[in-house]
Amino acid sequence: MDKSTYVLGISCFYHDASAALLKDGVIVAAAEEERFTRKKHDTSFPANAIKYCLKSQNIKINDLDYVGFYEKPFLKFERVLYQHLDSFPKSYKTFVSALPSWFNEKLRVTKIMKKKMKCKKPILFIEHHLAHAASSFLVSPFKEAAILTIDGVGEWTTTTYGFGKDKDITLLKEIRFPHSIGLLYSTITAYLGFSVNNSEYKVMGLSPYGNMNKKTNPYYRKLKKVMDVKDDGSYKLDMSYFVYHYYDRMPSKKLCVLLEGPISKRGEEMTQRHKDIAAALQMITEEIITKILNHVHNETKSKNIVIAGGVALNSVYNGKILKNTPFKKIWIQPNSSDGGTSIGVASYIYHTLLGNERNYVFNNAYLGPEFSTSDVKKFLEDSEIKYSEFKNEKELVKTTAKLISESNVIGWFQGRMEWGPRALGARSILSDPTNPKMQEVLNSKVKHREKFRPFAPVVCAEDAGKYFECDKPLPDPVDYMLMVYPIKKKWHSVIPAVTHVDGSGRLQTIKRNQNSLYYDLIKEFGKISGIPILINTSFNIRGEPIVCTPYDAYKCMMGTGIDYLIMDKFIIKREDNLKHAWDSEKYAKD
Repeated sequence: MDKSTYVLGISCFYHDASAALLKDGVIVAAAEEERFTRKKHDTSFPANAIKYCLKSQNIKINDLDYVGFYEKPFLKFERVLYQHLDSFPKSYKTFVSALPSWFNEKLRVTKIMKKKMKCKKPILFIEHHLAHAASSFLVSPFKEAAILTIDGVGEWTTTTYGFGKDKDITLLKEIRFPHSIGLLYSTITAYLGFSVNNSEYKVMGLSPYGNMNKKTNPYYRKLKKVMDVKDDGSYKLDMSYFVYHYYDRMPSKKLCVLLEGPISKRGEEMTQRHKDIAAALQMITEEIITKILNHVHNETKSKNIVIAGGVALNSVYNGKILKNTPFKKIWIQPNSSDGGTSIGVASYIYHTLLGNERNYVFNNAYLGPEFSTSDVKKFLEDSEIKYSEFKNEKELVKTTAKLISESNVIGWFQGRMEWGPRALGARSILSDPTNPKMQEVLNSKVKHREKFRPFAPVVCAEDAGKYFECDKPLPDPVDYMLMVYPIKKKWHSVIPAVTHVDGSGRLQTIKRNQNSLYYDLIKEFGKISGIPILINTSFNIRGEPIVCTPYDAYKCMMGTGIDYLIMDKFIIKREDNLKHAWDSEKYAKD
């Protein structure tokens, strides 16, 4: 009889629904619901993700010892009631439209769990930012660390800091709604014509095209007017510039006047004014978080910092933290938005509430579904797909590296799917960073996305220092594509396809013990080209989640300009299967 302790964590009903399973304190499975439903940022109850987690360990729902939910719905509903009553009657329409989802889903988590999953276990609820804090500290390599959580909003809280020691977490101070860096960033994202809770990273990628000089960028001074920031990083927004606290959009007319133009339309061409606004927002965000981190260090005296919450995905800033603050070591939850809180609540239950010692350090992100060689072969045969089979891994690596060196775009589908928003060598599109046309090819023919968007380089950990001006020793978050670093100037013209306009790259490093096939491929490409770096971008088209199954991967290739799919030990050439071709560009949308 299995005497292991199983704890399931759940996050849902706002964005990035997910489930994570701990077995005796070790994360054995975790996935977001979007990968199964194919609906990006799916908010719905994560039934598919839960079923995957249970199946991975061959257990049933009532074999679980504990189930945890990532926030307290009634506390959040209190805030929603307060904000709408405070803004009545302006908030009436928005409030009434929101009520059905509250009464049908958000306040009925326990009943939904019983009905959909036949679960008889009681559900434990912890506060949203505590789940974020636990997702970063309890799986980090640190025995003690300062903690920062920063996002749009949880129940009431938008920013917290605290301290973690062993298995205990103490949150010391907080900033509450409606004052929020995350919501400020989302407001400007909406103002620039991008989708909220999805495209903030586009604004981050746009910012280097703008004027990054605080003295000469007029929008830096203008945006400073919308908030009051103290020396310790605490801040307060002037809510006359915002309407998100009572309306279903974010910027106010006053903000449009301040920024000298109306809200941009979706798909509108980005002018220099737009780029300068993005740059101003990024500079202000960095300035505030640096002040917060310096204060947190003064308060906690810790040399270690762990971070979670959606704003922790700001990789441009993350790469500057160790240089700009007194902290010596950093760890960031790879899935630091709400999706990662399922790991947080499960870890908090097992370690903090149950008192079990920490016995696990998060050291790779491959926690999702995998498909056996026989599964993949059956799919290929049943779908009448032409393919070839490699004799061994050595032939696979050599052939794939050669194809990449010949400027082919490769769909790479191997092993367990990644946890979090980044493709990390399990569900990746790979190509040649030395080809100056490759960025344009990938943006137009494969990803169908904006021309200004950069692509990420992946390099083996021991080679990173040769090409990048990175922290030494390399922080662990670099393994999860969470930090942007300058590329050394001598390499800008050598790897143009991964060199952003400001000379930076959102780096992923890989160690052989994390993913040996991926590591060997990068090294083999280095032998051929002299440059052991690849372009790594997520295996999806714009507006879709990263692929999960062999069907998803094949469909994506046949609808794009991907040349070959390397799936398990099989190679599929797009040109050999044109009977299944389709045009994904018609359907690409955020």
